Amino acid sequence: MTHKIAVLGAGKIGEALLGGLLRAGRQPATLLATVRRPERARQLHARLGIEVVDTAEAAKTADTLILAVKPQDMGALLDELAPHTPADRLIISAAAGITTASVESRLTEGTAVVRVMPNTPALVDEAMSVISAGRHATERHLAHAEEIFGGVGRTMRLPESQQDAATALSGSGPAYFYYLVEAMTDAGILLGLPRDKAHDLIVQAAIGASVMLRDSGEHPVKLREAVTSPGGTTISAIRELEKHGVRAALIAAIEAARDRSQALAGRA
Repeated sequence: MTHKIAVLGAGKIGEALLGGLLRAGRQPATLLATVRRPERARQLHARLGIEVVDTAEAAKTADTLILAVKPQDMGALLDELAPHTPADRLIISAAAGITTASVESRLTEGTAVVRVMPNTPALVDEAMSVISAGRHATERHLAHAEEIFGGVGRTMRLPESQQDAATALSGSGPAYFYYLVEAMTDAGILLGLPRDKAHDLIVQAAIGASVMLRDSGEHPVKLREAVTSPGGTTISAIRELEKHGVRAALIAAIEAARDRSQALAGRA
């Protein structure tokens, strides 16, 4: 019997996952999706060739259910799922802050739940997805989650106690970089560069720096020092960043994201 996977709440991340599974060789007939709006269902079917069904049908038909709704919508989705979901299903929750225990408590006792926090670079197959096991999840369940999310980037296993920190760093992380690019682009315009030229310079610098961080194995301090000549331009810029508390502000921002992730746990 063919193993079926359903993505419940196929927004941008959900569609990226479905696309990754198709690129990895899965047949459209083995995939299902649920969406709220009929026009969105037509779009998904046209783009990916998959069947779009309701929540009850997905629960009855699919072996793996990926819950990709927003945290505030998780409670309503679990209420819909509970009457139709046998205990032998694998449930993968991809909603920020929602614990495996809260999902398990709404479903049949013994249901395997895995918590995954992907990020938006899943749209370009460069995601980092952090995976944690619930009480009934086995090595087989974790490996299956890695197979699914590995189609859109890298995966990392962490204890669930570290998921909120990972959400703050990785789940929200792309937004911090976009924010910095915005500020650096504005600086480039202030210095007289056209917006498009400033943007291209910054994006390529970010790509190059990221690849060096990933591939060199060097500590970021060492890489930064390699750019920072005595009395040069870079050290002057670093002095201003330190003077304005940019490092402290980033740490405080990430702590605030972690706190919000913990607060969202009460939404399910």
